[in-house]
Amino acid sequence: MHIKERPINQEVLEHLIENEISPVMAKLWASRGIQHASELSLQINQLIPPNDLKGCQEAAQYLAQALAENRKIVIVADYDCDGATACAVGILGLEELGQSFNSQIDFIVPNRFTMGYGLTPEVVELAANRNPPPEIIITVDNGIASIDGVAYANRLGIDVIVTDHHLPADELPKAKHIVNPNQPGCTFSSKALAGVGVMFYLLLAVRAELRDRYKLFTKQTQPQLLNLLDLVALGTVADVAQLDRNNRILVSAGLKRIRQGLMSPGIEALFHIAGKSPGEANTFDLGFSLGPRLNAAGRLADMTLGIQCLLSKDLTQAKRLAHDLDQMNRERRSIENEMKVSAQMTMAQLSVEGRHALTLFEPSWHQGVIGILASRLKDEYHRPVIVFALAEEKMPDGKGILKGSGRSITGFHMRDALDWISKKYPRMILKFGGHAMAAGLSIPEEDLASFEQAFAKIALQWIEPDALNRTIMHDGTLPFEQMNQQFAEQLSTAIWGQGFPEPVFVGRFEVIKQTTLKGRHLKVELIPIENGSSNQDSKSISGIWFGHSENLPPQTYLAYRLLVDHYLNYPRLQIHIETAFN
Repeated sequence: MHIKERPINQEVLEHLIENEISPVMAKLWASRGIQHASELSLQINQLIPPNDLKGCQEAAQYLAQALAENRKIVIVADYDCDGATACAVGILGLEELGQSFNSQIDFIVPNRFTMGYGLTPEVVELAANRNPPPEIIITVDNGIASIDGVAYANRLGIDVIVTDHHLPADELPKAKHIVNPNQPGCTFSSKALAGVGVMFYLLLAVRAELRDRYKLFTKQTQPQLLNLLDLVALGTVADVAQLDRNNRILVSAGLKRIRQGLMSPGIEALFHIAGKSPGEANTFDLGFSLGPRLNAAGRLADMTLGIQCLLSKDLTQAKRLAHDLDQMNRERRSIENEMKVSAQMTMAQLSVEGRHALTLFEPSWHQGVIGILASRLKDEYHRPVIVFALAEEKMPDGKGILKGSGRSITGFHMRDALDWISKKYPRMILKFGGHAMAAGLSIPEEDLASFEQAFAKIALQWIEPDALNRTIMHDGTLPFEQMNQQFAEQLSTAIWGQGFPEPVFVGRFEVIKQTTLKGRHLKVELIPIENGSSNQDSKSISGIWFGHSENLPPQTYLAYRLLVDHYLNYPRLQIHIETAFN
């Protein structure tokens, strides 16, 4: 493991301090790519305009006319948190914008186990059998790879608008309109928009079209799409989207509404069932408390239940649905634990040394949970991991199909690796898609060994040996006077996440008490050491090291995060230990 301090742009640091940013915060911003003090402002009116998003204006013109003509629209959602929130944003936004026309908006969520991912011909057929059948299909968080599904919809006379953020293949679907910041020729500067962000942008453009062309309302009387930002924030964080400035603006605005109590009943219900206070909401709550509960529906059944929770107008009903989601999440955790034990038994028989990538398969594994298992193994072994499970569908000759979910490390682009394999071995991968850090695929079961060899080969070629060593990046030593609850509260209200990591500090501590919780977590009482000695007059700080049960030496160097624990509604300063080192 490497412990490295984040590099800092000294000119930016000095500029921020000159603009009255405290030295500690200036150091954090300067090491995270901030170039100018103006970038610290996250006002919603500073979003990149929708007109910069290729296809957005044309799709908005088409949808505005469709609403005016009261055409039947069906949204086809993905089965994760991003897809669920994008679907809810699309339905709520279009209903609000089209209320003058009594718009007909419905949704479908494909069953991940029987229909696969995206707008497949089977999903189009399901939509076409609605009564009345849709005239328009809008995909959210999917569709950019749905060549066959879009073609089938076209044959049925159904127009398709693709809203997606995934990387496209060489061929694009022949949809009526495509809105995707990652499609060829799109100059939109924020390529990190999540699916829910793309849908929100399309709604902004539709509202402008209805306002300016159809004169339905003025800027003073127009529908307030800002009401949807709690959903946008949840989907963006839960999808682990890179938090560039544009995404931080969206997430900041959504969290601000949540903290003010201006959230939808579904979001409020999810906070309630998770035991979290909306008044202290942060990105960690969205990503690790609300997101998993919503995702559980898509992993074990389908996402309809999750979307219904997000669409609920009644808090009592939303709490009932959130309770069901929580029960699913408990079941998911149980399944995950069983799979992790099985995976650890497999790993015990393998030598990780010398392996640049890991591929695992067990016939009993649940295909809805393999992505989480891949993520856990990637974190533990710090290698790209693909975990396979048996799919329900079969090959035309009746042979089995495996569904895989992959997670990667910095320096290895998972989707590009799958693309390379698909071109090198044309019939090995049936379909695939995803991002640099996560991807999904399907392969014939009989090709598992060949795929494992191909995946190991490309990992060996692309990954530098040093990249296989875990690196903890830190922000230096925190001055003693900043080690307080007020500063921790300040940190908790900032927008941290993928690409804009939460601060990790290092320091030397005296350990005055330590106990093990449930045999798995180390709880400690610490006194910081400055200038070679601890201040015995100082109050001790509570600390926790999750997943670590061995005692620390009496004095130790720690890499840690500083936060406020609100257990039993009693806020107190706490240190979350990342690692101990000499």
